[in-house]
Amino acid sequence: MKIITTNREHILIMVILAGLLACGSQVFGQEKPDLSKLETRAWTLVENLRQGNYETAGEHFDQTMKTQATPATLKMIWERLQAQLGALKEIKGSRFESQGPYDFVYLACFFEKQALDLRVVFNKQAEIAGFSFVPHLEVRESPPPPYARPDSFREEEVQVRTGDWILPGTLARPVGPGPFPAVVLVHGSGPNDRDETVGPNKPFRDIAWGLASKGIAVLRYEKRTRVYGQKLGTDKKILSSFTVNEETVDDAVSAVNLLRQTKGIDPDRVFVLGHSLGGMLVPRIARKATGAAGFIILAGLTRPMEDTILEQTRYLLALQGPATEETKKKLQELETTVGKIKALTEADKNSPEILIGAAPSYWLDLRDYRPTEEARKIEKPLLILQGKRDYQVTEVDFNAWKKALEGKKNVAFKLYPFCNHLFMEGKGLITPDEYMYRPGNVSEEVINDLAGWILSIR
Repeated sequence: MKIITTNREHILIMVILAGLLACGSQVFGQEKPDLSKLETRAWTLVENLRQGNYETAGEHFDQTMKTQATPATLKMIWERLQAQLGALKEIKGSRFESQGPYDFVYLACFFEKQALDLRVVFNKQAEIAGFSFVPHLEVRESPPPPYARPDSFREEEVQVRTGDWILPGTLARPVGPGPFPAVVLVHGSGPNDRDETVGPNKPFRDIAWGLASKGIAVLRYEKRTRVYGQKLGTDKKILSSFTVNEETVDDAVSAVNLLRQTKGIDPDRVFVLGHSLGGMLVPRIARKATGAAGFIILAGLTRPMEDTILEQTRYLLALQGPATEETKKKLQELETTVGKIKALTEADKNSPEILIGAAPSYWLDLRDYRPTEEARKIEKPLLILQGKRDYQVTEVDFNAWKKALEGKKNVAFKLYPFCNHLFMEGKGLITPDEYMYRPGNVSEEVINDLAGWILSIR
């Protein structure tokens, strides 16, 4: 337990965050939590700390927290915090987030000298699995991108249907009769919404509005694991056979077919843009979406997903400074789980056991998938873009695409020196805070390059 002063002069109290967060690896959505219960427990925690009731502050801690965050430790943390920031004067509102197996309640705590957010981490049993004070975030969305021209396009609600699965979506359509070229946006990992929202940022909204302002229609939709997360996570029959086809590929193909049948859309100029996991799966989508005119990969992973999750986690833990016994233990647990994934056999295919957010069927399906090798089979034009400041999918992956596709016609590449995983520009060391606490927009250079490439293909 220690107080860390960052170079942004924010005071951060790190207190046993159970689990490894911000990896973006959770496949299934979760049953909606009782927000009133979680919020009440978060408020009770901070009120007990403020009143010095350290014995009762840990009433709703999980077993690990009860062991590590003793009353004496809580007293030390709270007194040290107030010595630096003054007394807690007021709590102004709350917000909620969910990530993988954890839910988060943020309370805006205004101390005499500075405002911080108390982030309380809950497991699915509504127990407090950790808490920390993080930089205060004014709850607001990223602003509309400056390159969007709202008078040049209209948005309409649509539905992407794959059998009985119905996903709500939005079609941004340029003003005029068309026919217009069009793009389907395919999400990264996790139960994403149609805007691929991360913190205050909405990269898919930015791309849709940016391209629609340049005469290109864009379809974005809610991911199946977001709309049907509870069903997918609890139906043992579905769970035991679930793969990236059900998670991503099949709905992307349905979206392409929907656009090709939509009035005002040029059926011969429908493209697929996949980001992160979506980019990794573009070669598999291309195999089924035979009517698509071309494909775009944004930060597409080329290496085994479980290895990349482990690499991301090591990076994130290193940001916290010297390893503690607790972080060493959590990393070892993840390494053990990755080892289990590597050791899976066909005999495990129908097992409902969950390993890093997915059942064995999911991992076994990806085992022999080689994105770069499959990409060589794509005959349609292909554009691959990568941010140099991306710690989730790195330049290693970008270079793997380039090496595998060297000499292949109709393939273009571009690396953006200042872009992160969301293709927002920044400088310096990249951390998750850049996504979660700094509103921004997808780089205009990226939008211009996407539009130029799409409009050049006829």
